[in-house]
Amino acid sequence: MSKILVYRWKAYNYIDVMAAFVKMGYEIDEISQNLLNYDVDEEFAERLEKQIHENDYDFVFSVNYFGMISDVCQNNNILYVAWSCDSPMISMHHESVYNSCNRIFVFDRANCLEFENMGVKNVYYLPLAAGVERIDELLNTKDAINSKCFYECDISFVGSLYERNNYDELYDKLSDYLKGYFDGLIEAKWDCSDISLMDKMLTPDVLNELEKYFEFKPSSERSFSDLGLVFSNNTLGFKIARTQRKNNLIELSKRRKVALFTGSDASDLIRVDNRGPVDYWKEMPRVFVGSKINLNMTIPNIRTGIPLRVWDILASGGFLISNNQAEIPYFFENGRDIVTYSCQEELIELVDYYMSRDEERESIAKRATEKMRKYHTFDDRIANILEVVKKDL
Repeated sequence: MSKILVYRWKAYNYIDVMAAFVKMGYEIDEISQNLLNYDVDEEFAERLEKQIHENDYDFVFSVNYFGMISDVCQNNNILYVAWSCDSPMISMHHESVYNSCNRIFVFDRANCLEFENMGVKNVYYLPLAAGVERIDELLNTKDAINSKCFYECDISFVGSLYERNNYDELYDKLSDYLKGYFDGLIEAKWDCSDISLMDKMLTPDVLNELEKYFEFKPSSERSFSDLGLVFSNNTLGFKIARTQRKNNLIELSKRRKVALFTGSDASDLIRVDNRGPVDYWKEMPRVFVGSKINLNMTIPNIRTGIPLRVWDILASGGFLISNNQAEIPYFFENGRDIVTYSCQEELIELVDYYMSRDEERESIAKRATEKMRKYHTFDDRIANILEVVKKDL
């Protein structure tokens, strides 16, 4: 039996990915540790190197990319395979990304092209997927059937409101010019599908001014992330997502019953029924199948890719209305498998339309689930990874 070493951390799709590897005939050893730094952790690097020396692994694997793991693999002549579940992965902006041992798979095509244009070899586009068999089994259990009423709702959103974003902490320190500038950008982004808007707006002059208020330190000497990358994604992107999500939920709740499943503070969303957080493995699919309409509002950090939420909703048999994402038409047909909106006004119109059309919603959801079972399981994606990797084994 083939054997791989896997770095384990709290990735939502970890169990589904590992189950797919086992189906493909792989034995899995795990190694885990809370890394002090994704680029440098001497203690963990020594553990990892010792583990590699004492075993005969085909390759080392992780969900998301870690430069330190790549360097250990490079030094020990073993392949390092990574598949992103976050985008962008700032950890990839590191010299180790050029290591020849890497086989890196990213789910955002724009992010993949970015690294290809930087001359990074062995980076591949691979969309996310869903644990279809696991979800089917969960939804057919006696417990799931008996508790169905708790998860039933008209309109639901499952996700964070990003109330703990450091943009709000930074805001009062900014100059009046930057406050007005970023206020305008945040407002414009609500209804704008231009994936490069944040990048275009963060001009050299704006970044020079921002340096006075925003402290940026690379994670290590070998990191080539910069102020623009970190601020646009870790700060501004979270603020825009918060603004979009709150305003959409507020407007919808003025007209319809809206349920929110989140660990975020939603006390200011007076009309929204906040039912608290739900467990990804045991409860979330029940929300998706119990909702007449599921919402997806993609954080703008994900430029073109399809977030995990979309795949999970469709695999659960849920009807989905999502913001436009450039990659959705490559996999799903608007109006037949999924429904997409480009602005808040269109979202409200679509919700009004589909709330009164039960058969049409159910038909769309059924087609999407059938497509998920046929083309978009983790077994399919891991087979794609192994097709690339086995060429070098």
